[in-house]
Amino acid sequence: MGALLSASEYLADTPAKIVPDTNVYIRFAAGSLPLPILALMLESLAFHCSVCISELATGVANADPYHPGWREFRDHYSHFVTTIPAVRLLTPDPQIWTEAGLIAGTLARTQNFKPHQRKECLNDALIFLTAAKAGLPVLTSNRDEFDLIQQLAPHGQFIHY
Repeated sequence: MGALLSASEYLADTPAKIVPDTNVYIRFAAGSLPLPILALMLESLAFHCSVCISELATGVANADPYHPGWREFRDHYSHFVTTIPAVRLLTPDPQIWTEAGLIAGTLARTQNFKPHQRKECLNDALIFLTAAKAGLPVLTSNRDEFDLIQQLAPHGQFIHY
């Protein structure tokens, strides 16, 4: 089983390479990342998962366009997505989709997940397995679900904050 990494341990491997989970992008934009995690983000070479980009796009499309901050919100994520180098965008392949489906289904059954939790678990499994295939850890605040996923896919790693 892969070891749980702390941000400070991972920073010792400079330059660190990570795959941020969607919650990291959201907290980064909000200015609410803990300082050690902000340092990790700023000092690391970030690879990006297309599943996270899709989750961010869903959030933007679902936001109220009449809210006073919507344009700034939309522009922030639009600019971010256009600046991702193609060589650092990771996309799940058919094998990963299958394995993620098996993991999400198994966890949905064994953990009695509700329908919305199954979809979230599928996305998290896709992110985790895509990062694992690239040999990279996922940076996330979602320890509970990523721990469950890692138990079924011990070849991957995640950094929890």
